[in-house]
Amino acid sequence: MASFRCKRDPCGFICLILTYFSVFYADYVVIQYVLIPAYSGSMWCTLHGAVFNLILLLLLACHSKAVFSDPGVVPLPDTAIDFSELRSQSSRMNERGCEGWTVCSRCETYRPPRAHHCRVCQRCIRRMDHHCPWINNCVGELNQKYFIQFLFYTGMASLYSLVLVVSAWVWRIRNEKDGNAEKEEMPSKHLIVAHYIILLVESILFGIFVMVIFYDQLVSIVTDETPIEQMRNRLMMDKSSSSSSSQLPHHPTHSRKPKLALLREVFGRGSIICWLLPLHSSPPTVGGITYSALPDYDV
Repeated sequence: MASFRCKRDPCGFICLILTYFSVFYADYVVIQYVLIPAYSGSMWCTLHGAVFNLILLLLLACHSKAVFSDPGVVPLPDTAIDFSELRSQSSRMNERGCEGWTVCSRCETYRPPRAHHCRVCQRCIRRMDHHCPWINNCVGELNQKYFIQFLFYTGMASLYSLVLVVSAWVWRIRNEKDGNAEKEEMPSKHLIVAHYIILLVESILFGIFVMVIFYDQLVSIVTDETPIEQMRNRLMMDKSSSSSSSQLPHHPTHSRKPKLALLREVFGRGSIICWLLPLHSSPPTVGGITYSALPDYDV
């Protein structure tokens, strides 16, 4: 599945390479040009190195889980769909408790409520949030937890590296003023400054970027609306307000739940500490992924 997505989305494959390159480059600069020169011979060198690498390890683990986990792909039916009978079947669907099920004309499958079609993956995804090139996968019902964890640890790593680089730069400037700095060749000094600037820019850009997405993800969870559903509801509200007969009621697609319950549906029903770890949790909705590819009615 992952190799299939790489072939279909070259941009996602490039983003994967850029992500791993940025992580290993940040680790190299922090260890080689920040911790060793500034904290050499001190316990802070080992402490900062261990904490920073632990954050990067969790970051890579969450990223790998988000990349290779099933986002909630709706299985294809064993038999082809007869589209000519869909209208006559709609009444029986409501009678037999299959409200909300729709038919995707692109991948020709029955899909449960809140499932949407991804143009990149060319499959329907349960509670699809969006297709993210940075994980080369859809963010859906079953891997949203790992995606949010990846954003969280990326923000932590960006902030941590930013603080370490600034502190090392201040330490270097103070040593130069006091005359305690060792004599270095100009290219070596310029190289260190170049690494500092590159890492600062990388930390600021990635930090702001992931924190904005992290906030949007949390908002979509506590409001129980994916971006696709928010856009669809806005369009429905605009149509109802612009039409002369604005007496059409707005029916929500799903019931509201407590915010903590919504968070537990994504991160699992265990301890809150486990929310920070890329561990497998119970299915986020009743029934999980063990549902039939076809709803319970005759085709």
